[in-house]
Amino acid sequence: MKKIMMIGYGAMAKEVLSRLPEGVEPGWIVAREPHHAAIAAAFGGRVQALSDPRDCDGRPDLVLECASQQAVAEFGEAVVQRGWTLAVISTGALADAGLQQRIQQASRDHHGRVWVLSGAVAGMDALASAREGGLTCVTYQASKSPASWRGSPAETLIDLDAVSEAQVFFEGSAREAARLFPANANVAATIALHGLGMDETRVRLQVDPHTRRNTHRLQAQGAFGEFQIELSGTPLANNPKTSTLAALSAVQACRRLLDGELTA
Repeated sequence: MKKIMMIGYGAMAKEVLSRLPEGVEPGWIVAREPHHAAIAAAFGGRVQALSDPRDCDGRPDLVLECASQQAVAEFGEAVVQRGWTLAVISTGALADAGLQQRIQQASRDHHGRVWVLSGAVAGMDALASAREGGLTCVTYQASKSPASWRGSPAETLIDLDAVSEAQVFFEGSAREAARLFPANANVAATIALHGLGMDETRVRLQVDPHTRRNTHRLQAQGAFGEFQIELSGTPLANNPKTSTLAALSAVQACRRLLDGELTA
């Protein structure tokens, strides 16, 4: 039996926990203290609720972050310093160049590993391959419903209540997008990490009042040729900012752990 540590206990983490493949079980869940009683009740004491991964007295086979960019900033370095494998969903945290460098250095010094999950987008293997042969241009556009942009800086850039047709309200780099829209722009960071980097990856963010899905469009060009990918995903019922596919990528990471493709 493989045991994972889950960082987070929100909508995505609960979706992942409900879909864990046979042979994988949670041993520890890192969450804010108000959630500890709910975790104890949900798992009958079989799972240890922690406020910090450094309080763990065991060795998880995989640490799965399904929380937030803040959680990556708070705990990422500590996880890899223990020589563990950290799978990251909230990749936008790595738009902070200093944080990315510290986590990478800690991984090298302590034989840990950071695994950037594909999240809500497809084609990351092709993008990384294209980078090896001369990648020159990568553009990403996200199109989501007004509900998916609420609570973000989009509210100051466009009137979400009045918008009547699809409209782009942000254009910039992946680094800018990930910093300004931490709950919405992790895909931009994931694409950047597999491709041209945070500053050279161009991002457009769009609101569409006529959709209930999260649509991701990726275009890449270079010496290899070019490709375009469009993915229209259903958001999580309890969190319209997050695509269901992002949670499923975390589930698939657990299956790869079972298949022996990952080592702690």
